[in-house]
Amino acid sequence: MPADTAVALGAFLAARGAPISVWGVYLVTLVANVSSAVGMFFVAKTVGRAFFETRTGQRLLSRRTLAKLEREYQRHHLWGIFFSRFLPGYRALVPPFAAIVGLPASRALPPVALATALYYALLVFAAHRVGQSWEAVALWLTHVSAALAGVAVAATLLIAVLVWRRRRRSARQRD
Repeated sequence: MPADTAVALGAFLAARGAPISVWGVYLVTLVANVSSAVGMFFVAKTVGRAFFETRTGQRLLSRRTLAKLEREYQRHHLWGIFFSRFLPGYRALVPPFAAIVGLPASRALPPVALATALYYALLVFAAHRVGQSWEAVALWLTHVSAALAGVAVAATLLIAVLVWRRRRRSARQRD
């Protein structure tokens, strides 16, 4: 299960009366996520660059690409790291690559921690809010589902009529 799903579920359940605190969900998530990012940074700092000097590493990332990546990290480290932490998939790659290209922890990790704190605050707040307003959200989803079902029926009927007309026209042209 993706971590964001578990976090959102925890915040949702906290709002619905589960014996967990929304602040607990947030703090556990924040500490776990920042700790794993810091851990990956230091693992990559220790062995990452050496890996990309091997034959296998160079197949994944050439020296030229690594040099370009290094220039971009040096040039845009603060904002690049900060904003990329909001992108699923890239989020996990940012800290280790910051270490691989030689950024010091003092420049790489503060934007990681700040973006993580903000991202999960927004996610936890939104999921908690949905949990608090679940009855209204469920009613809205019922209306949206009914409207989409109506659109699907209308589209299906329209397609059926168009196909029927086309076949009828083709049959007339053959006769």
